[in-house]
Amino acid sequence: MSLEDLPPLRDTLAAAGISAKKSFGQHFLLDLNITRKIARLAGISAGETVIEVGPGPGGLTRALLEAGADVVAVEKDPRFVPLLEELAAHAPGQLRILNEDALTAALPAGAPIVANLPYNVGTPLLIGWLTGPLRPRSMTVMFQKEVADRIVAAPGAKAYGRLSVLVQAICEARIVMDLPARAFTPPPKVASSVVQLVPRTDRPSHEIAERLQRLTAAAFGQRRKMLRSSLRPLGGEALCASVGVDPSVRAEDVSVAQYLAMAAALGA
Repeated sequence: MSLEDLPPLRDTLAAAGISAKKSFGQHFLLDLNITRKIARLAGISAGETVIEVGPGPGGLTRALLEAGADVVAVEKDPRFVPLLEELAAHAPGQLRILNEDALTAALPAGAPIVANLPYNVGTPLLIGWLTGPLRPRSMTVMFQKEVADRIVAAPGAKAYGRLSVLVQAICEARIVMDLPARAFTPPPKVASSVVQLVPRTDRPSHEIAERLQRLTAAAFGQRRKMLRSSLRPLGGEALCASVGVDPSVRAEDVSVAQYLAMAAALGA
């Protein structure tokens, strides 16, 4: 048996009588040409351990296995376990299946993450991976386009916000692929984008990242107010002045570097 012997994904789903669950934010990517392109964009090496979250029927999983990856697939929905086990039988020793919640699953540290993330948990997963102990080598992950735009937005842009700052403080972030809704089954109401995230060599310490979360929560929680007001519980005008930030500007006009400087000053 080999991966080439597997039936088309639509046939596999039909035979199993499985349809997408809205409560899980499921939208299946069944076009293997697209999943193979995502695997190429991820730059996965043969024999490398890769984490995939929310594989569903295994479209992206197939592409990663074809690339020679050893895949740790985390799938919360038990309906897909038999389908993934069949896939594992066609790629002996390459696929480990965890029928768990990715928010709490124990995953191999340092491994790259490649995933079409469930829409309803994509952002919490990303923040957890960025600020927790997992420290993946890279992340090539799909989000709703609106979320992807927020991740890569620059200061002053409408989409720039807390997520932009937290991600860009830790990673170099860029959109590498856009996908229309019709690429998925069932089609979502929005377009999607694949974002590639590579940790910065000068990424902040865990302590600074924790302070950055507090700081951005306060700043963007009242984003129409000046920093002197929104950051008052954390030092307000004095905090801004200590690092040369104008306390009269609003949260969306402050750069990532300035937020990092204020986060460092919080512990001074």
